[in-house]
Amino acid sequence: MTITIYGIKSCSTMKKAFTKLDELGVSYNFHDYKKQGIDKETIQRWVDSLGIDKVLNKRGTTWRKLEDAQKQAADSDVDKSIDLLIENTSMIKRPIVEGARVDKNQPILLCGFSEAEFDKVFS
Repeated sequence: MTITIYGIKSCSTMKKAFTKLDELGVSYNFHDYKKQGIDKETIQRWVDSLGIDKVLNKRGTTWRKLEDAQKQAADSDVDKSIDLLIENTSMIKRPIVEGARVDKNQPILLCGFSEAEFDKVFS
């Protein structure tokens, strides 16, 4: 199983995800998009699979600090939303877990942390 977990190291939700993956014995690569950034193609792939409403975190401080014009532009145009996510990676819902289960020949793309979902996918 090849897994990459995307997020921000200091995030409490990320820490829960790391702990759960460790408990399940899942090896993973960590991509810290605060330090490493994120490219448009990756975000586009997530949005195409999960939808912008799942990937864009509107509950966080960064979203609330945006100007109303930026919020309206993001709400009306997915490309503008993706550009905002590239500029403000803290608005990407965490964690995003991507990879494949080689044993089941099955792609994995999870957004957000759910202990039950992690158990189901990785057990």
